[in-house]
Amino acid sequence: MSILQAIRTFLFYLLLGTSSLLWCSLSFFVAPFMSFRTRYRFINVYWCRCALWLSKVFLGIRYEIKGAENVPDRPCVIQSNHQSTWETFFLSAYFEPLSQVLKRELLFVPFFGWAMAMLRPIAIDRDNPKVALKQVAKKGDELLKDKVWVLIFPEGTRVPYGTIGKFSRSGSALAVNADLPVLPIAHNAGKFWPKGGWLRTPGVITVVIGQPMYAEGSGPRAIAELNERVQAWNEQTQREMGSLPPGPVAEVSTEQAAV
Repeated sequence: MSILQAIRTFLFYLLLGTSSLLWCSLSFFVAPFMSFRTRYRFINVYWCRCALWLSKVFLGIRYEIKGAENVPDRPCVIQSNHQSTWETFFLSAYFEPLSQVLKRELLFVPFFGWAMAMLRPIAIDRDNPKVALKQVAKKGDELLKDKVWVLIFPEGTRVPYGTIGKFSRSGSALAVNADLPVLPIAHNAGKFWPKGGWLRTPGVITVVIGQPMYAEGSGPRAIAELNERVQAWNEQTQREMGSLPPGPVAEVSTEQAAV
């Protein structure tokens, strides 16, 4: 990694942090008077687009989208692999309004957490997986009925580039119970925005949006089968873009895979 890229990365984080503080502070005072959809666009879409722009200008990270035509008209459950913070920025800006699972402790962070709390997130207690599953099921169903996209990272946490985590069934269960499809998404963001360290590498991130996947029936068996299809598609798609080696891939153990 060159010194120039290190300087660029430092400037990126400096501007990202500054913009986050200013924007969340402004949102805290302005957004409560907006409708939910306007509020989401004001708080999340504009700032996430700013983050993507900063990553392009300072880090040299761009992106390409394949399969945009597969996005259904009605919001449903999105399931994506999780390698970095980049995909959180991208997905939050691309799908609107969108809710995602996050640690409830984040909502107590001054200004940032207060702004996030206004976006109807699914805030869970990660120390209690059973309760967390119920929270995802209950809140997720409410959001889907209100035509809000629900983003689930089924691996439960970020995994290193070149590996894949075991997919939990919470997202598939949510889709089956709501009689809606899962929209599968795969990407290779971790190649340029790795999980460990703070330095970033210039390049083009590929985001692949698959065709919506519906369950064949209902109940636990249908949920398990749908979840297996979603993971198999993600693994195969990552392999085709060169993110995973050919042949079987050992799954990475994730602490919160149940959620």
